[in-house]
Amino acid sequence: MQERLKELQTEALEKISQATDLKELNDIRVSYLGKKGPITEVLKGMGKLSAEERPMMGALANEVRDAIASGIEEKQTKLEEAAVQAKLATEKIDVTLPGRPVRTGNHHPLTRIVEEIEDLFIGMGYTVAEGPEVEKDYYNFEALNLPKDHPARDMQDSFYITEEMLLRTQTSPVQARTMEKHNGKGPVKIICPGKVFRRDNDDATHSHQFMQIEGLVVDENIRMSDLKGTLEVFAKKLFGEDREIRLRPSFFPFTEPSVEVDVSCFKCGGKGCNICKKTGWIEILGAGMVHPNVLEMSGFDSKKYTGFAFGMGVERIAMLKYGIDDIRHFYTNDVRFLKQFSIQE
Repeated sequence: MQERLKELQTEALEKISQATDLKELNDIRVSYLGKKGPITEVLKGMGKLSAEERPMMGALANEVRDAIASGIEEKQTKLEEAAVQAKLATEKIDVTLPGRPVRTGNHHPLTRIVEEIEDLFIGMGYTVAEGPEVEKDYYNFEALNLPKDHPARDMQDSFYITEEMLLRTQTSPVQARTMEKHNGKGPVKIICPGKVFRRDNDDATHSHQFMQIEGLVVDENIRMSDLKGTLEVFAKKLFGEDREIRLRPSFFPFTEPSVEVDVSCFKCGGKGCNICKKTGWIEILGAGMVHPNVLEMSGFDSKKYTGFAFGMGVERIAMLKYGIDDIRHFYTNDVRFLKQFSIQE
């Protein structure tokens, strides 16, 4: 029995030394140290030994088990280290290689214009107001001094959903809703950016969907000079400190008097070029004093309160500022076009 235990130890250690992976090593452990292994079979014969031999044989069996377990543990450590080294060899990283460039997104030019204008007017004490794009006919037209039979409605060919619901043709309904919420008490000082929709043929300068930003101020003693001063600050901020503006008489149903606002050409400085069509001026927006009827319909006393409003097309401002010649570039999702507008600019 003693010789058999020694043979098993030698045999096991030989197999352990020749093992090439952890699975093979685990099979050896189960084979020799398991409950059905040869060492256990040998120990079943200890009942035939004398009382003096049993302790000696038990101690020898434990020594054999310990030697085999120790050999397995040592071999396991070596195999695990070898596996790690092999993995590291196949996953080497050359730290001298140049890094892969990380592509960063750019702000869309329309987003940049909107944010720039919002920052300007928020700094002047305005708040940003929003409203639904699917709008009631009342807020889109009637509350803005455009009754159902008004001829000016023909200027805005609209997308009607029902007789009383449509896709808004302007962001002015937000002004009407905001004034209504104030219950006839000023001041009101807001800008309203957002999408608008009109049935128009898409070409280089027209789109069935575009963006507007409108502004509204209602309070006591608001004058045309307040409007002009505000628009001068706006023009200088957006197009350059040496820009000038001029007001030309015009007509809008919701303002009286109404004006078209031009800015001196930022390319030629007012001398005349292809951008300003040799006039030295570029039209940028419409504005005027809020019509008394609009104030009254929104609950304001037109004898106590006055106000001014203005509205601009975001695409037109962006086209002028960045020299873009086709409005469709804003909506075709061409990455080459968007790459021209870096975040850092």
